[in-house]
Order: sequence, then structure tokens, then C-alpha cells
Amino acid sequence: MATDKTREQLHVAIPAQFRCPISMDLMKSPVSLSTGVTYDRSSIQRWLALGNNTCPATMQTLSSTQTTPNLTLRRLIQLWISQTGAAQPPPSSTLAVSKLELAEMVSGELDSESLAKVICFTTASEENLAFIARSEEAVAKLVWLFRKSDQIRVREQIAELLDLISNENGGRERLNRLILNGDYVKEHLSSFAVVLQNGTTASKIQSARILEQIAINPESKRKIAGTTAILTGIYSLAATESDTAAMDAALSTLTTIAVTRSSKTELIRLGIVRTATRILSNSTIRSSIEKALATVEMIATCTEGRTAIAVDGECVTTIVGKLMKCSSAATEHGITVLWSVCCLARDGVALEMARGANGLTKVLLVMQSDCSVRTRQLCTELVKVLRVKGNNKSNLASYNSRTTHITPY
Repeated sequence: MATDKTREQLHVAIPAQFRCPISMDLMKSPVSLSTGVTYDRSSIQRWLALGNNTCPATMQTLSSTQTTPNLTLRRLIQLWISQTGAAQPPPSSTLAVSKLELAEMVSGELDSESLAKVICFTTASEENLAFIARSEEAVAKLVWLFRKSDQIRVREQIAELLDLISNENGGRERLNRLILNGDYVKEHLSSFAVVLQNGTTASKIQSARILEQIAINPESKRKIAGTTAILTGIYSLAATESDTAAMDAALSTLTTIAVTRSSKTELIRLGIVRTATRILSNSTIRSSIEKALATVEMIATCTEGRTAIAVDGECVTTIVGKLMKCSSAATEHGITVLWSVCCLARDGVALEMARGANGLTKVLLVMQSDCSVRTRQLCTELVKVLRVKGNNKSNLASYNSRTTHITPY
């Protein structure tokens, strides 16, 4: 009786900031929304899974449905538990299942309702996530259903689970083997394309992240980027400027998978240079600027890409304007792009745009900064051509780049 009373008192004494605003239970895995409000992962995942796009506490429309682990709060909760000996009350959710029940569900027929329970189990704790990620049967069943199901909601739920699994130790390698090897590669990739075209923004982001994770070697990248519908879907996600998480996930995936000339030319046809330039012009977020510049750098490795960058009315001048204004990584991406169009391609139009944007001064400033040896070498060559007077290619005839570390095609 005394024990029960003590436990009840400990439950009542849980600090308000440690309780999930949805379940009112002590949070196991606190994550924050774009509004800054923190929830328990399992609770907010269920809220979002119902199709809600608002913050439950503030009812603000979410600019992004992505969640960010609140590690500081998690450490505080763990410290509080260790100091007080408090026991967490049993979860109030009717979706909670045990490991045995989960194994029974996975071995049977999975539908949207049972998948919601699998998601609840998986997001309840890191131990649960590791449990399902290590289960060959469970992961194989999810991949199989992702291919076979014709229900977009089921595919969205599986994408959420596979996204979580891909971040576990050995997860990406297992998913690579199950998705990109065997007799059903085309069908698996077609399923991702369907989610990228018709799913919620959250499921599109998750699908893009999964594809990036399983692109572990050149052959994997070629298979993924060889599916035109996937390139189109991820490109469309990158153009979603109102959602930074979607934009960043898409640009990161494109930079990873677009290793072939055909995939790069397809992205150019879709308008990736214009899209990246618009992001660079409008965004003030470091991650977005870095990823946009990395994307343009990737495009600049082929002749068609260098031409597209040069003929764009704003790309070169926008890149010059970003030098030394975001991060060292962004500056190095920008210098590589400028070197590609001004030195490697020897494009007179690009050169004049760089000069007109005060490119020489900016490049000299980069040279004087704590940049890498490679970047300083590119800057040295850029200074040579930026100092040449004139506005056509004949002025560059005497320039000979000795840089051999970038292999163009």
C-alpha cells in the first residue's frame, strides 16, 4: 500500500516540462516540432499519421512535419529519473504492443491499423527501434509489402519505418540488399516513385532520405537515378521552398545519387540550376545554402551543366555574392563552381558576370582566409582569368589550367 502511494506521488510529481502535451505521460523520446514545442516521439508521430499538419499545443500550421530530437531535455529527464528513482507510468496509448505481439503481427497480415501499432512500438524507445531493425524477417516483410501494396497510406507508413531503420547500425546495408538487389529492383524503385509523387510531404522526405541512405556505392546510385520518376519526384521536392526540411532532404539526395551524365542532364532539363539559384537568392538558412551550392557543383562536373550555369542570368553572380557569407563549406562549393565555368569551360559570359559581381575581390578574400589547399589553388587560377581584360573567349586563349584533381566530362 505504501509502495503504491509512493509510486502515485512520484507520478504526480513529474515536472510539467517532462510530460508530453498529448499523452501527459513522462516523455521517453522527446522531439521538437518547427514551432519549438516538444512532444514524445510516439505521440506526435501518431498525431501526424492522422494527417494533421498543425502543432497540437499551439494549433499553428506546421511549416515542416519533421521532428528534431530534443537531446537536452532527454538528458534532463534521465537525470531526474536517476535522482528521484521515479518510475514512468505505463503508456496510455491503446496502440502499445509487446515484442511478442509485434512478432506475431509481422508474421501475419499487415494493414494500416497494424502498421500504426508497429510505428508506435518502434518510436517508443531506442531499444524497440534496434529490436525491429535487427529482425531480418520484419525488415524483409516491410520491404515486400512496400512493393506489393497499392495503398498509398500503407506505403507512407512503411516509408516512415524504413527511414528509422536505415539509421540503425547495419540498417542501410540491409535495405540496400533487400531493395536494390534481386529480381524486384524496378518494382521497389517504382514504389518509391509513387510515394514521391502522391505521398504527404513527410513521407516524401522519408523516401528521399531512404534512397540517399541505400545509395552506398556507384552501382546503387546508378540504379536509383536511372528511374526517371524518382529524379522527377525528388527534384519537385527540392523546389518546395516553403518547407526547408523537404528542400534540404531532396538536394542532399540529388547530390548523392546523380553520378551519371544522363541523370545530371535530366536534372538540368527539369530546371535544377534555376531552382538552386532561387534557393541561394531567397534562403538565409545555412544548410539550404550549402546543399544548393553542392548541387550546382555536382551539375558543373559535366559540360551541359557548365553551359546551363553560364547561360543562367543570375547563377554566377548569386554564387559570387555568397562567397564568405555563409560557411567555409559553402564558399568552397562556390569557388569550385566558379572555377568550373570560368577556368575549365573558359566561358566568356560567365567570366564577365563574375567580374561584374566583384568576383576578383571576393576570390582574393577567400585566398586570404583559412581555406583548404585545394580551394586556394582554384582561387589562384581564378585570379589569373579574372584579371584578364576583355569579354570574350579569345582573352582566355593563353590560360592553361594545371588543375588535374577534377575530372570533367
